[in-house]
Amino acid sequence: MLLTSTEPLAGTYDLAMLDLDGVVYIGHEAVEGAARHIGRARAAGMRVAFITNNASRSAAVVAEHLRDLGVEARPADVVTSAQAASRLLAERFGAGARVVCLGGPGLQSALDEAGLVAVDVEAEAVAVASGYGPELLWRDIMHAAVRIRDGLPWVASNTDLTIPTTYGVAPGHGVLVDMVRRFAGVTPDVAGKPARPLLDETVRRVGGRRPLMVGDRLDTDIEGARNAGVDSLLVLTGVTGLAELVAAEPGERPTYLAVDLGGLTRPHAAPERVAGGWALGGWSARVTDGRLVVEETAAAACVDDWWRVAAVAAWEHRDRTAAVPDITAARVPGTGPGAR
Repeated sequence: MLLTSTEPLAGTYDLAMLDLDGVVYIGHEAVEGAARHIGRARAAGMRVAFITNNASRSAAVVAEHLRDLGVEARPADVVTSAQAASRLLAERFGAGARVVCLGGPGLQSALDEAGLVAVDVEAEAVAVASGYGPELLWRDIMHAAVRIRDGLPWVASNTDLTIPTTYGVAPGHGVLVDMVRRFAGVTPDVAGKPARPLLDETVRRVGGRRPLMVGDRLDTDIEGARNAGVDSLLVLTGVTGLAELVAAEPGERPTYLAVDLGGLTRPHAAPERVAGGWALGGWSARVTDGRLVVEETAAAACVDDWWRVAAVAAWEHRDRTAAVPDITAARVPGTGPGAR
């Protein structure tokens, strides 16, 4: 269930680890208000790190993209799954180890930064590192798959099955990982969310004794936070809508919930149990005959609180009955029934 923070999160936590796509930007456009909210969190004393499972771009390129969108960012503020994967390899094999680079420029850059020697798929090597790379050749994938099957250790940057593109949602690196895994009968070590190495690498690089993971995806950002033992804030500017939220498994449920990054600079109240359901800030929620019902009980109620009571009522019902409630009767403020 959701927790309460009587102080703004920027005062309770000293590091915000922000996922990028769906949190800070969507494709080539900044999420509305993201730069302003990040600036306010920093002004309150919070460190900010930008973390991504996408291994195709270097930290410097990601930072430049953020600056183009009006978000202050240095390469040192960005941590990628390629960097986390390179850390795993460097710790295991040492500086100077030769590693097959099955990925794009971001993976190559991260291997170089870690003191490893990136080589092509035919060269002598101690391991394979793989990451998203749209220019990868099929012959190189085949050759790497054979070497992995024959025993070469393998570290994958992430297992994301999809990636957003200008032409729609497309297959991500996880599709390649799954194909090679099934062919070779080998499961790789994974660096990106929901595995914990990326979050550990972020704390190592950026600092912070009490980090907070901030994301829009339940199955990577929020589950990853739980795997790393850190608290999380789910924002609703990306892929998670009401349908996904009410169906969240226990391991995918956030510590806090807000519609956007403004949740970093506000206190958070958890819903309270009342007769027949849950209540918070002018909203009440219950599940009746399998249907989620949310009602306004006071004027000018906060939309964040709508989502919080809806989530807690739905999760309680699911945990008790193993059924996801019907959301067709739940009208999100400002939208139609069951909308985001």
